[in-house]
Amino acid sequence: MRIILLGLLGLLAACQSQPVELPLLPAWQAPEAREHADLGRIVDLRSGRQVTPQQLLEQLAAAPRVLVGEQHDNPDHHALQLWLLRALTAQRPQGSLLLEMLNPDQQSAVDAVRTDYLSGQPPADLYQALNWQPNWDWGVYGAIVSYAVQQPWPLQSANLDRSEIMKIYAKPPALSGTHSTTTEVQEVLLAQIRQSHCGLLPESQLPSMLAIQQQRDRRMAERLSEAPQPALLFAGAFHVRRDLGVPLHLQDLDASDGALVLTLAEAGSQVTAAQADFVWFTAAQPEEDHCAALRK
Repeated sequence: MRIILLGLLGLLAACQSQPVELPLLPAWQAPEAREHADLGRIVDLRSGRQVTPQQLLEQLAAAPRVLVGEQHDNPDHHALQLWLLRALTAQRPQGSLLLEMLNPDQQSAVDAVRTDYLSGQPPADLYQALNWQPNWDWGVYGAIVSYAVQQPWPLQSANLDRSEIMKIYAKPPALSGTHSTTTEVQEVLLAQIRQSHCGLLPESQLPSMLAIQQQRDRRMAERLSEAPQPALLFAGAFHVRRDLGVPLHLQDLDASDGALVLTLAEAGSQVTAAQADFVWFTAAQPEEDHCAALRK
């Protein structure tokens, strides 16, 4: 009996040590996917070493909170996010998924849709049932959301409502904390706001725009700190930067322990260890001057 028991334990250990079969990686979708030395590379920025998708997953799967930064208009980023979500779920039970693209006033609709799916009565039109915001391209986010609402774990909003944004704009509230409120952090954010608005935003509006940016980061941090673990956040790359965004607010909320940041970046981009723990280089979108029309 002892020999049989030891044999069964050995077989169990061998089975547990076998790597989990991963979903197939998606093909690059960028219409002008250019060859680049960094294309497809995953780098652990803490050590500078290149890692495999499996090695990345093993580290992310052990973290209580994972923040994934995206470029909103890059379809490869959303395909990789869905791949990550499925692959992590295969590695260990998922706790929750939070999206920058969902506002609090959509949460009841999201919860109702999840209930419908779990009861075997999916909505005829998921886009309409979720009151999806048209400014977020359903063509790239739809697959992620469709997968998430069919899972046993919750899909949660991580943004501000429009009404909240308008109140912040009219009267910026004071932000508490020592990590997110430094002059250095706010100066870099102000420079980014100027650039993203093509240098056309009146200086008088900058304090309000900065307050909105940081209150959005604080909301994401609050939601992430309260979400069932392991929790996963998908948001814009600037929001999840360690040196500027949500991670600083997690520190101010005493909820940063074990959190990891993965940035999805187009090949040729510069991402430093101060900004993220890992970077995954993807195909680049065609270059476009988004400010040209505004300057006319």
